Amino acid sequence: MIAIRRRSSSYAVLACLLALSASGCGLSAELERERDPDPKLPPSPSVTLPVELPPAVTPEASPSVPVQQESGCPASGVRLGTEVVQGAMGLRATSLTLANCGSRPYELNGYPSITVLDEAGAPLTGVRTVEGTDEVSMAPEDPGPEPLTLAPGESAYASLYWRMNNQKGIYLRVAPAKGREVTTVRAEDYLDIGPDNVLGTSPWKPLE
Repeated sequence: MIAIRRRSSSYAVLACLLALSASGCGLSAELERERDPDPKLPPSPSVTLPVELPPAVTPEASPSVPVQQESGCPASGVRLGTEVVQGAMGLRATSLTLANCGSRPYELNGYPSITVLDEAGAPLTGVRTVEGTDEVSMAPEDPGPEPLTLAPGESAYASLYWRMNNQKGIYLRVAPAKGREVTTVRAEDYLDIGPDNVLGTSPWKPLE
């Protein structure tokens, strides 16, 4: 079984939100790297974020919603997952992760295709998913897509941003790109996104 290294993407999202809470304006994760003169040092996990959310609670899975198997490598050769939601000033963020658990290189170029589902596995009313972050107030600037090839054992992530609302998304129906195989995953944490709201996505980036 392939181990999935997931925390680096959380640190990137956390850095963006810390900048937002200090300045009230969007800032990309890449600026955080510029402030760190030694890229070999990982971001500190002890930073406290002024979070508006209650402690993370993993949503209960419904046996009627077919989700990705909990262990092993799916037939697609890739395994999807999510991170815990971070929040500040009404902006919410998390990361979608993709691990190449197969035996062949896996190519990515662009944005994931995502639908947010409720506890019964139905799409949340009025929620739209868009490529990029322009439609999500205060979200960091979209860096734009670049071709990416994951060797077996390597991973990638895409950041997800939305504004706080009162509907709870429990599942994500995900395709690595439009037209590819769709997988349903249970979110690591609730997505308080609907109704009448937008989920903005960043393009796939390598998870280091």
